[in-house]
Amino acid sequence: MEKNIETFIGCDCEYDEAKIVLFGAPYDSTTSFRPGARFGCKAIRSESFGLETYSPYQDDELTEKKVFDSGDLELVFGNAQTALGQIEERARTILNDGKLPFMVGGEHLVTLGAFRAVYEKYPEVSIIHFDAHADLRADYLGEKMSHASVLRRCHELVGDGRIYQFGIRSGDRQEFLWGREHVCTRMFDFEGVDQVVEQLKGRPVYFTLDLDVLDPSVFPGTGTPEAGGVSFMQLLNACLKLRGLNIVGLDVNELAPAYDISGVSTAVAGKIIRELLIMLG
Repeated sequence: MEKNIETFIGCDCEYDEAKIVLFGAPYDSTTSFRPGARFGCKAIRSESFGLETYSPYQDDELTEKKVFDSGDLELVFGNAQTALGQIEERARTILNDGKLPFMVGGEHLVTLGAFRAVYEKYPEVSIIHFDAHADLRADYLGEKMSHASVLRRCHELVGDGRIYQFGIRSGDRQEFLWGREHVCTRMFDFEGVDQVVEQLKGRPVYFTLDLDVLDPSVFPGTGTPEAGGVSFMQLLNACLKLRGLNIVGLDVNELAPAYDISGVSTAVAGKIIRELLIMLG
């Protein structure tokens, strides 16, 4: 007999030989509407065994990629700064070992922890952001460390013209007014991804995917669903267009599995992660 070890399907190579390292960030203490994203990474890992490791979209096989699944971090609750520090340290270790950190959330605030480590190593990094929400608020109800302000905190590091948003369809008026001056936003869909990819070729890029960019009819299992989103194939095609980029870190977040008892949302999240792993591997 051997001990039970649960990994994302097909991601069972040794750390030393891995090119990509998965890790979970089960945190949702600043969720502004419905909590539960802390359970997303564990659910994705468990339900991944309902997927094949082969991708007919890319005619490629996940088991041929070098991916190590390091499991979920044990994050402190009630202190966002401490949790972000724990995430940053894990991402820094992966980067310093010459590997690609791939984080699965959790709420979107977790991006800030991983991105700080990436920015430390690649200060010229740009961000590609797929989301329903702009996440550019100065604060949310007085709190600066919120999933509703995570891209604003990232902007404080990189400055103007280095954040590219797609699929955005929700935010307060001040967010949009501020965003027009400081970030590049494509409303409602992914038109223009090709041009951004061409523009950023050769440069380091961090990719952050909030799964609520998907329409709730496709992905109801999230804390802040927004009608008018994209289809699965629109999202997948947009993700695959990033293939030519120098992606130095990425995350997928905001699955809250309890809000979709059918398990479809978890399956959708797992399939997107599979395709990203194959593409990057």
